Amino acid sequence: MENSEILKSVKVKAQKWLGSEFDAETRASVKHMLENDEKELIESFYKDLEFGTGGLRGIMGAGTNRMNIYTVGLATQGLCNYIKKEFSHVKELKVAVAHDCRNNSRLFAETTAEIFSANGFKAYLFESLRPTPELSFAIRHLGCQTGVVITASHNPKEYNGFKAYWDDGGQIIEPHDTNIIKEVEKIRSLSEVKFKGGKKPIILGPEIDEIYTDKIKALSVNPEIIARQSHLKIVYTPIHGTGVKLVPMVLKKMGFKNIFHVPEQDINDGNFPTVKSPNPEESAAMAMALAKAAEVDADLVMATDPDADRVGIAVKDPTGKISLLNGNQTATLLIYYLVSQWAAKGKLKGQEYICKTIVTTDLLNVIADDFKVQHFDVLTGFKYIADILKKHEGKMKFIGGGEESYGYLAGEFVRDKDAVMSCALIAETTAWAKDQGKSLFDILVEIYLKYGFYKESLVNVVRKGKEGAEEIQQMMGGYRSNPPKSINGSKVAILHDYEERVSFDLLKGTRTAISLPKSNVLQFLLEDGTKISVRPSGTEPKIKFYFSVNAKLDKKENYAKVEKLLEQRIEGIKADMGLN
Repeated sequence: MENSEILKSVKVKAQKWLGSEFDAETRASVKHMLENDEKELIESFYKDLEFGTGGLRGIMGAGTNRMNIYTVGLATQGLCNYIKKEFSHVKELKVAVAHDCRNNSRLFAETTAEIFSANGFKAYLFESLRPTPELSFAIRHLGCQTGVVITASHNPKEYNGFKAYWDDGGQIIEPHDTNIIKEVEKIRSLSEVKFKGGKKPIILGPEIDEIYTDKIKALSVNPEIIARQSHLKIVYTPIHGTGVKLVPMVLKKMGFKNIFHVPEQDINDGNFPTVKSPNPEESAAMAMALAKAAEVDADLVMATDPDADRVGIAVKDPTGKISLLNGNQTATLLIYYLVSQWAAKGKLKGQEYICKTIVTTDLLNVIADDFKVQHFDVLTGFKYIADILKKHEGKMKFIGGGEESYGYLAGEFVRDKDAVMSCALIAETTAWAKDQGKSLFDILVEIYLKYGFYKESLVNVVRKGKEGAEEIQQMMGGYRSNPPKSINGSKVAILHDYEERVSFDLLKGTRTAISLPKSNVLQFLLEDGTKISVRPSGTEPKIKFYFSVNAKLDKKENYAKVEKLLEQRIEGIKADMGLN
């Protein structure tokens, strides 16, 4: 379709947004675009904001391709319609709604709760911003059939989102996700959305915070160690987000007394004024916290993202300098601590397990095997970890799990990644290390000495627009039809194709079925122990390459030498695959 045809089409769509069913501010914004800004008009109306498998996420503003009370309303009504069908046997349907610190989040949350209420649901709405994992907890605690959190996680300030949950507290997965999408698509007019007419939502306040944080405190394995190390120096920042109240609350409940804040970032602000991006995966987002750590000689630095489901950390390295750890390293420390201490306390009975995503370090599975703990690998996305918890509830006991993108979980009362919980347990792990006269970094090196030095890296190849999407598709097709026989001098032994759900042993010429759901992911396992995962992003115009290499670390003094060798191997792989 040529630009003139697109413009003609979007003008027709935009004219409808000048009707009386839209508020004055929306009408004024659309009128301005029609008269003055054709480029923004096209961006705002050339398509409908899609209700994807996780809900909505997009730039805020007027238009069908934007996050606003009308697109949120359509999504909410579609979700209501589906829940009413699926739970027709339930006498009183219930929903919990939460939101983060972003601009318009409160408005979207109130709109969502009111629509549920108008559809006959008993709607619970948090009094103010709350972490995503607390919403997951509240769904189960209150016996809700669904839940919604308004958040765009760590996206830029222009974005917001609508994330839907099922009655188990986990994000919605197949077949419900695609079925909800169909329900949303059935709605032809805003007149079908019940914006008003129900009872006032029930407001949730500090009482849920207390119950939730008490549950987290109960996960503590070594409270006596925390008592001895209660003055551990911890710097924490919520990066303007929802962790601001509950992370310090739970740390104090656990027994930590020396918590340092970054005052400028304790201010809830959807514009995130002190950072370029509120993403703790990026070192720049933690710059102010690192500066505070140097000032107070901190043992641990923690930063949570706006909806407090991810956490980035920094610890003292052997030189005494505070160094950032990546998501794989943090997951390794957390799982090693939990599994080893469960073993030390005699809590391992043979029915315990951990869970991780297929792109997360295999070191977690090596640790689990050593302690005879079962482990499960799932597709990328914490909703799949939640699904494992659901399947094994009452039969096995979940110790913990995580993903390389800075999300972790322990216990079974939350069914999504939980940075509030993770901060509490990471602080306890640090106290345990300090009780032995060590830092977390020292413990990490000891893990490498025992199990092997695992190093991971991630490359994002961005390809924007229609041509970019086609190029990404061609890259995946090329890898499938003509997989490399060797990479960086090591033979490709096994190819896992999650789209075809088949694992090919390229050396033996055999194939076996993959039991996981279908997903557009490829993995190459090399003879030297390297694992390379390739997958297009589901939310951004990019293709992701995950690299994991490992080698033996024979003594602590050789840490830097082995790390350099692994870095060189990763660079060699990137060069061989044309990714430098």
